Amino acid sequence: MSGLFRFGGLLAALLLTANVFAGDIQVENAWARATAPGQDAAGVDLTITSKQAATLVGVSSPVCKTVELHSMTMAHDSGMMKMGEVPAIELPAGKRVNLREGGYHLMLSGLKTPLKAGDSIPLTLDIKVSKRMVKIKTKAEVRPLTTTSPATGQDNSISY
Repeated sequence: MSGLFRFGGLLAALLLTANVFAGDIQVENAWARATAPGQDAAGVDLTITSKQAATLVGVSSPVCKTVELHSMTMAHDSGMMKMGEVPAIELPAGKRVNLREGGYHLMLSGLKTPLKAGDSIPLTLDIKVSKRMVKIKTKAEVRPLTTTSPATGQDNSISY
């Protein structure tokens, strides 16, 4: 019987450890613009703060076929902005990382239905902390199509 209690205690300790990791990561201000009829892609802005160095390695959502991690960069040869998929986004310990239009952001591709203002988009973020994977569930608010990106730039934030 004591073996059963030990096993239960070990299982509880493992579950609590996973919760500590998830609790160390905060996702704030997740939002997306409503989409126009026929539009099958949309960007998502959000802010992630991790107490430990971590890496965002993937995102999924039931509202679309795929969610890609994207980056906007200035092409040196043409002077034009270029958007492309990236494999991961670094989350430095204790720093607010703002994913937003014009830098690193999330791109929802293959939307199953248009995004309507007032809806919310369920998201699951896959974050690597040390050698462990943590899944963070959050929701992005869908704002009107005419919404502009909110200003950011606190002293301790990293805007990509």
